[in-house]
Amino acid sequence: MDSALSSFSRGSFSSSIGDSAELEANVTLSDKLKIFKASKFDPDAYVTSKCQNMTEKEIKHLVAYLVDLKKASAEEMRISVYANYSAFIRTSKEISDLEGELLSMRNLLSTQAALVESLAEGVRIDSLSSGDEDSTAENMSNENRELTKIEDWLAEFLDTLEVLLAERRVDEAMAALDEGENIVEEANNKQTLSPAAFLSLQAAIAGQRQKLADQLAETMLQPSARGIELRSTVQALKKLGDGPRAHMLMLSSHKQKLLNNMQCLRSASITCGGGYTAALSHVVFRTIAQAASDSLAVFNEEPAYASELVTWAVKHSQVFANLLKRHILAPSAASGGLRLAAECVQICLGHCYLLEARGLALSPVLLRIFRPYIEQALSTNLKRIEQNSAALAVTDDWFLLYSPVGIRPMGSGMSLGVNASQPKLSSSAHRFNSMVQELVEDVASLESLQLDGQALEGILQVFNSYVGLLVNAMPGSMENEENLEGSGSRIVRLAETEAQQTALLANASLLADELLPRAALKLFPLVQQTNNNKMETPKIAPNRMPEQREWKKRLQRLVDRLRDSFCRQHALDLIFTEEGETRLSPQMYLSMDGNVEEPEWFPSPIFHELFAKLTRIASISTDMFVGRERFATVLLMRLTETVILWLSDDQNFWGEIEQGPQPLGPLGLQQFYLDMEFVMLFASQGRYLSRHLNQVIKDIIARAIDAVAATGLDPFRVLPEDDWFVEVAQIAIKMLTGKANFGNLDGDVTSPTASVSDTLY
Repeated sequence: MDSALSSFSRGSFSSSIGDSAELEANVTLSDKLKIFKASKFDPDAYVTSKCQNMTEKEIKHLVAYLVDLKKASAEEMRISVYANYSAFIRTSKEISDLEGELLSMRNLLSTQAALVESLAEGVRIDSLSSGDEDSTAENMSNENRELTKIEDWLAEFLDTLEVLLAERRVDEAMAALDEGENIVEEANNKQTLSPAAFLSLQAAIAGQRQKLADQLAETMLQPSARGIELRSTVQALKKLGDGPRAHMLMLSSHKQKLLNNMQCLRSASITCGGGYTAALSHVVFRTIAQAASDSLAVFNEEPAYASELVTWAVKHSQVFANLLKRHILAPSAASGGLRLAAECVQICLGHCYLLEARGLALSPVLLRIFRPYIEQALSTNLKRIEQNSAALAVTDDWFLLYSPVGIRPMGSGMSLGVNASQPKLSSSAHRFNSMVQELVEDVASLESLQLDGQALEGILQVFNSYVGLLVNAMPGSMENEENLEGSGSRIVRLAETEAQQTALLANASLLADELLPRAALKLFPLVQQTNNNKMETPKIAPNRMPEQREWKKRLQRLVDRLRDSFCRQHALDLIFTEEGETRLSPQMYLSMDGNVEEPEWFPSPIFHELFAKLTRIASISTDMFVGRERFATVLLMRLTETVILWLSDDQNFWGEIEQGPQPLGPLGLQQFYLDMEFVMLFASQGRYLSRHLNQVIKDIIARAIDAVAATGLDPFRVLPEDDWFVEVAQIAIKMLTGKANFGNLDGDVTSPTASVSDTLY
């Protein structure tokens, strides 16, 4: 802090303002953290003081936030540990080796110290005066007698140990060794042994100890060594001072047992499917769990042994995963068998998660090996959906039916017969929906792999491909013609009638609006929310809702592509004849003012046909879009807009109207006005008159009026009142629909001056 203040004082005033603010913020943060550093910090009291003014809802939000933070922290720690685990294990081994070297150096130094002491005592004995020879001789005689006793004891001791080792009485042999070491140590402390004798006794006992350790190691390598016997043997070997060897041999014993069990599985001819996976997974993870239990019981949680156990478990988990990869996952991925692959992964992870209570998180090891093959299986499955849909589109008659028996509608768990609650789709759409539902169920079961993003993108791609098939089924489709010319064209059965063509839109809209989004819910994490009736209902997690909305918008854009193709095709059928001539030409209006007789006022034939086509499609849509009337309304709106926009943008049409040699006259303007009023009236009655369509019609009427005004005439003097256009348009609609009654006709209903009110019943 002082250095920071001194550096601040040396800086310029202008440049130090930001530093001062930052320093003040740091001081404030440091002050805030002091309370946590205090030795008497009470977390319960602190939380109580902070939460006493919070509402129950705020506390629940805080608790949920802290739980999420705890989970994220634990996951981050796990990722960090596994990312640096190899370095941690390498360092632990180096430390263990260093400890062994230090122990060897200590033993060597002890031996050298004993030798030095022995030499010094020999020198002291040689330097004694001759006057002490009698006492020295007496002492040496006593020492010889003591040595004789020790030698007799040692011989008897070694014989006893030989018997105990031969009879494999491990506990008694270990007790004898401990007793012998205590006796030798006590004799050494009383200085009744020379250093050379002490070293000799120590070497003899150490040799017997090593012999017992080798015998225990041999016992652990026997196939019959397991359970309590194995654990007690490991415990005994550790007590003899050979812990690393004991732990290594214990893991080797479990490895041998694992290999034997796996061999039994192979000999039992269980080599495929979920049965093989379940049996093999049970054997592998049960053995790893037993090894972890033995290690923890004997060695507790000593870092060196825990690291060796984790390394061993990871290695055998990898071997297990590679075995499944070779026999199940790789063939399934190549053939698109996502369900079998998902089942195998679920079984493995289920056994693997049971080990997490023992501190062994091996699921990342498995997922790293399994993920590429699951992704391959997903990709292959998506391609198969695309290919099957294309094959079925060749024979699809494009008539809507309920789901056939044997196909699961909307991802239900059982096959159903005909039911009005089921969706009506064509045969290829039913199969497409069924395949997507099965795909989603398989992917949803693999939540830990986090494949939801890839699956959603894949569903979009296959739906895009299926919409392309529907577009190609439109007669005269531009995309269909382009595909037929290309090398990658796909042949589909054409939808020849208006009902079949509308069925194409029903397929796409129902899939995009209901079926696919409903299936995708299984791929989004759900949370329980309480509604007004205090009932908990699952809803998409708030952080995933923008993603879900964007996904649905992309589906809708694909449907718009098909709808635009539908509207374009029907608009062209109206505007052009089979010979390629236009029905909506400027001459139909320009030639009217050359006639002597006043025309019979009625909408032009092309708009009769437009009205008839829209009426037929509206009737068809009523049956096909039950519960989705808005889509039918938008379809009629877009089709009407397509025709009118073509008229608005036709430069040839307006070039002759505005600049042609024959100007637009009053009668032509009146007929044009009537046609546009007729379109607005039936679109308004059908409830598909959009603001955009209404504005476009007004703009082209104004453009026609301006064309007449440019000739010097006042168009408003020659045009009847607006009510006349509305009444004539209403009569036309009734006549075209067969609802008009002219039994009491008194006047000319087509004359601008005639009253039409008496002719309508």
